[in-house]
Amino acid sequence: MDTKILELEAKGCFDFFWNEANTDPKSKGFGIIRDNTAADSKNMGSIASVGFGLSAIIIGIERNWISYKDGYDRTLGTLTTFYEHAEHSEGFFYHFLQLENAKKYEAFYDCASIIDTSIFLNGAVTSAEYFGGEIKNLFEKIYKRVNWVNYYDKDKNLYYMGYNPETGGFGHWDMYAEQLMQYILGTASPTYPVPTNIYKGFSRDTVKYGELEFRHSPGGALFTHQYSHAWFNFKVVEDDDGINWFNNSVKATLAAKQYCNDNPDNFKTFAESEQAWGLTACDGPFGYKAYGAGPFHPSCDKFINDGTLAPAAAAGSIVFTPVQSIAALNYFYQNVPELWGKYGFLDSYNRDVSPNWVSDRVIGIDKGVTLLMIENYQSGLIWDLYSSNKYIKKGAEVLGWKPSGVKK
Repeated sequence: MDTKILELEAKGCFDFFWNEANTDPKSKGFGIIRDNTAADSKNMGSIASVGFGLSAIIIGIERNWISYKDGYDRTLGTLTTFYEHAEHSEGFFYHFLQLENAKKYEAFYDCASIIDTSIFLNGAVTSAEYFGGEIKNLFEKIYKRVNWVNYYDKDKNLYYMGYNPETGGFGHWDMYAEQLMQYILGTASPTYPVPTNIYKGFSRDTVKYGELEFRHSPGGALFTHQYSHAWFNFKVVEDDDGINWFNNSVKATLAAKQYCNDNPDNFKTFAESEQAWGLTACDGPFGYKAYGAGPFHPSCDKFINDGTLAPAAAAGSIVFTPVQSIAALNYFYQNVPELWGKYGFLDSYNRDVSPNWVSDRVIGIDKGVTLLMIENYQSGLIWDLYSSNKYIKKGAEVLGWKPSGVKK
């Protein structure tokens, strides 16, 4: 199995996070990383990009792409920005921040984001464990001011998806998706913890695709089976219902690949090869969409698929399906050369529109899950750092997660 593509793509991903950040030490937005490389979003930073980027710095140091000092200084400055300048509400940061001053990016303002804040905190946790000292102290200060209770609907025993200080919470994380990290961070909070039974609040819908039975996310986009796994190694634990979420993601990924291979809607992109697979939220010829694999929840439209495939979908599942994921990345590299750019793979491509379409950008969260999962596949570095933190240990313990094969 030719794995050279992993080194090429990992370096491209790292370069995005290192180069597309505010590096002006006098700026209040120092360390904020762009959401994507589109020309019209130069000032739009993403807190999720920063979360992935903080972990990317550690990988860059370990792979000798940057010096320890450079990585330390960038991390310290970034966390200082988020503690002193980044606009927030009860400790929750906004999805997008302006690069130059860390204020919310008004063009996309809705509310502070619980999931994006959690992704940011995951990156900060790994930084705290890797560097210690002042960086760990800054993480503690940022984490302790997050008021998880604000986002908790005690009547429904669910997290809100959004919260407005004037009108209260809205929407709910009521089905399984990418939010497992929120239960670890929220229950382990030393200042504003939510009850541990919140983990029991969301539905775990079991579906079957072919011979594969698993808990499915509503739209079937693979990022929902990846993001929490980029930091926490679910392979080694199961909950007190006997669920091993790592094994669940293995089945979900295999089913998603099979869905592309079965090609129920006869897309040209899918038909080119059995190695052409990968449905996730990404750029598309008609805008950013959450492409996904069936079976579909009644609330979802299966026809959101239009033939668009994203390398990050396969790459982000490399810990679950290494053979299939590496084969997909090699296929994209060898057979879709226009998909390769300065930061490795561009976000996505589509053979079902005329002319054939290739994204003109990379997106931080897609580069992030790709880089972290490649690193975890090769070394387990990010898993090890994250799981060594006292709050992460506490969260897993109070949620009742036990070593695999041992029930509470």
